[in-house]
Amino acid sequence: MLTLGPLLIALSSIVTASRGYLADWNGTHVFNPQWPAHAKYHNGQTMTTGLPLGLTAWLTALHLVAMLSGIVYPDSLPVDPEFDEGFPQLYICGFLLALIITGLMLEAGRMNASMKQAAAKTQ
Repeated sequence: MLTLGPLLIALSSIVTASRGYLADWNGTHVFNPQWPAHAKYHNGQTMTTGLPLGLTAWLTALHLVAMLSGIVYPDSLPVDPEFDEGFPQLYICGFLLALIITGLMLEAGRMNASMKQAAAKTQ
């Protein structure tokens, strides 16, 4: 039976695997005529990387942290000024990381209780 912990982790992984394509396959990124070819190259690289990394919880978390780290690079912005402002990745990645952490904590608690129950039966 699928419990809440693994469900939260799976949800975060699915969103991470598909998010790049859902958010970037449009006129603001992939089809943006103002973007230089090299910027499109790196966007495609990031979208392709996110897909397989979204398949495991630890790699999903690593990918989300790496997405947030982009803001520390010189002259970088999380959003193109012509489309929006702010740092939406902070909320998206923060929410998905919270799902992973909550899922892991719930599952660890469930497994610990199950192990204690099994140990009590053997005594």
